[in-house]
Amino acid sequence: MNRFLKTLTLGAALATTLLAPLSPALAEEGRRVGVAELSPEAESAIDKGLRYLASSQAEDGSWGKFKTGETAVALMAFMVKGHFPGRGTYGAKLDRAVAFLIKQGQEKGGFLGGNLQGMYEHGLATLALSEVWGESDNDQLRDTIKKAVDIILKAQNQQGGWRYGPQPYDADISATVMQIMALASARDAGILVPDETLNRAVKYVIACQHPLGGFAYQPGGIPGFARTAAGVMSLFMTGQRNSPALQRGLDYLQKYDATKFSNVSFYYYAHYYAIQCMYQSGEGSYQKWYPSIRDALLPRQLADGSWSGNDGGTSPAFGTSISILVLGVPYRFLPIYQR
Repeated sequence: MNRFLKTLTLGAALATTLLAPLSPALAEEGRRVGVAELSPEAESAIDKGLRYLASSQAEDGSWGKFKTGETAVALMAFMVKGHFPGRGTYGAKLDRAVAFLIKQGQEKGGFLGGNLQGMYEHGLATLALSEVWGESDNDQLRDTIKKAVDIILKAQNQQGGWRYGPQPYDADISATVMQIMALASARDAGILVPDETLNRAVKYVIACQHPLGGFAYQPGGIPGFARTAAGVMSLFMTGQRNSPALQRGLDYLQKYDATKFSNVSFYYYAHYYAIQCMYQSGEGSYQKWYPSIRDALLPRQLADGSWSGNDGGTSPAFGTSISILVLGVPYRFLPIYQR
């Protein structure tokens, strides 16, 4: 079944359930659940953010300073609300974004990254194109994704991880998680990804876990909120839902002090993964978490609809796109967001 149709089918089933008569107790539960869904303010902020992105797209179809990576997250920001290439208000702009990413791959032998932190961008772009595939009639997508996946497979180092460049020399948890997310999405889209590759990647991620439960940048390092959110999400994506490592990492995130919603390092990056972790872990965690991050993000939006980009020198396109992806989890249009 087409992945977009699968999402619509799930949405129709949910709507049927919500429209059924409720007992007083279930009605009260429904009101509680509704608090963690989209508020009018959040939906308005998402629409305003998308208009900002549409108005700030470059002539070549890209966004931001780190063009490949920021274009990838911008593309996903539109898709999270059901906007896809070739369709609707933003269809032409999204076509241009996809064409930009494909061109990068064609010019660089399949590599989608830039010169500095290339594998970060490569992983994000592979993820975005994998999410697009099946919702686009661009026949160059499959070839681009396959070449991108091949580069990821060849760049895995002996420890099972990845780092900045497309060579198998070193590893860190941040770059590794980017590749895991890309491979999980590509595999879901029908691209062959060997189990052994993901198994080795899981071993590396777990090797980065600190005795306190959080995850460090590299094995033996100090744990942090952003790195832990990334590590936990990668374990969800590789079928480790019931593993002790995932549960300890999730506990670390949930017990982290309240500053996590207002002031943590790599704020947007951290919450991009954290909200997905809470959604994947179940309704209880998600219902507690989503209102807090929603209410923290809304005041950060600027008058032009953007959110400032401050993660590693990224532009407002990055902060805006990530904020939309966080606020837009309730839409559940992207396959990567489905449980």
